[in-house]
Amino acid sequence: MKKIAAGVLAVTAVALAGCFSLFPKADPAQLYRFGTSIEASTGAAGTTPVALTPVEFSRAAMGDRILTVTGSEVAYIAASRWAAPAESMFREALEAAFLRNARVVSLVERRESRAAALTLDVDVTAFEARYENGRAAAPTAVVSLNARLIRSNDRTLVAQRTIEARRPAGDNRVSLIVQAIDAATNEALVQLVQWTDQNAR
Repeated sequence: MKKIAAGVLAVTAVALAGCFSLFPKADPAQLYRFGTSIEASTGAAGTTPVALTPVEFSRAAMGDRILTVTGSEVAYIAASRWAAPAESMFREALEAAFLRNARVVSLVERRESRAAALTLDVDVTAFEARYENGRAAAPTAVVSLNARLIRSNDRTLVAQRTIEARRPAGDNRVSLIVQAIDAATNEALVQLVQWTDQNAR
């Protein structure tokens, strides 16, 4: 299993605007996924249509690189990437969570939004492995999002909530960090589904 030590590429705020590879001949990156282990609960599926707007993602976490944060330093795990852009995989996981677990709400796409009295806006403000005790210690996966339910006809805010899920990695290894991010994602989405169901009645 691969240890995380100096295996991160530190980036500055300037680099975020346009990153490039310093090692074009490096070995291919190991690819990882998250959001595939969402469990379904029992009960009838939701029938109240709610339109889902495009999910907004924090700029640093967008794309296929695995983001880490140590204090004010932002870095990406070297030679390891998501199998697809994180924002795309997160939306897929979100839709799966509602499909499998919502009891009131049924998400609809924008093209079907005329049938929905409510719109769900989701902004993912943190999606990272956070080193809170230094690089030698295992990090904590942090997934934070802001959710808003809005009345579609007049854009009146119906409800809003900030959700944060934190899961410590079992060790400072990429595979365990990915597992922690997956678990934190699932926890955050379970809370989102429950909150949306409660406020869309």
